[in-house]
Amino acid sequence: MAFATRPFVRAASSATAVTAAAKKLIVKHVTVIGGGLMGAGIAQVAAASGHTVVLVDQSDEILKKSTKGIEESLKRVTKKKFADKPEAGAEFVEKTLKNLTTSTDAVAVVHSTDLVIEAIVENQEIKNELFKRLDKFAPEHTIFASNTSSLQITQLANSTTRQDRFGGLHFFNPVPMMKLVEVIKTPMTSQKTYESLMDFSKAVGKSPVSCKDTPGFIVNRLLVPYMMEAVRLFERGDASKEDIDVAMKLGAGYPMGPFELLDYVGLDTSKYIIDGWHALEPNNPLFQPSPLLDKLVEEKKLGRKTGEGFYKYK
Repeated sequence: MAFATRPFVRAASSATAVTAAAKKLIVKHVTVIGGGLMGAGIAQVAAASGHTVVLVDQSDEILKKSTKGIEESLKRVTKKKFADKPEAGAEFVEKTLKNLTTSTDAVAVVHSTDLVIEAIVENQEIKNELFKRLDKFAPEHTIFASNTSSLQITQLANSTTRQDRFGGLHFFNPVPMMKLVEVIKTPMTSQKTYESLMDFSKAVGKSPVSCKDTPGFIVNRLLVPYMMEAVRLFERGDASKEDIDVAMKLGAGYPMGPFELLDYVGLDTSKYIIDGWHALEPNNPLFQPSPLLDKLVEEKKLGRKTGEGFYKYK
């Protein structure tokens, strides 16, 4: 699949720019934009692995909630990791939290960062505006990365003047537990940037895999069409949703059936992804929308978070 990209022309304005391009960046200082579950999780694993981290969001209230969530998550980690050494566990929590600060001013904190990881709302325009603004204030060497699960990294990179220092870092929820990171390299991402992102992923204790900038990358490109085909199977009346879930758990060894997973992920999120892919490739049968999914989203039955989706929850 071909993506439209705008021409990238940047004059090497100084010896610093040439040096930055020639040397692989060792990430020490990380700025995470977005204090939700994903952003807080990324900030946690980065701080726990010795990086200096600033977590950014729009309000102190959000950041207090994020910090509290990180503290609770760290305590759960220490119960397993330091079961026989409570003092070492307490020291680990204290050290990790010392590596983490918060801010409501992204522009003010990016001036000294090596890596900016964006984990905000899955909206192309909002992300583009954020990267465009931060691009003006971040140092020449700073790498930008998005945690998007469904948007094109190339289009995000094109909102900046650092397309060669831009890539995807797609973590999985819950970040402290899930070992995988998808590292996305666009046609413009430099090899040095790619290697720095791979090294950073390993440094935070993850197992990185590499993928080109294709819709859904690896996991979601396989997972979302699978879930959508389950919905179509149900829509046609070929099998009940309950039997489809049981079949995939017992027959394929999956921990959750496709309808249980859809409700867990959020039906609105799944619809957003498939609608975006359908717009890119309207003739691809894997990306066809589902009338039933559209109906449930319209009725605000979004899954576990609303108490009802394909199943009802107390």
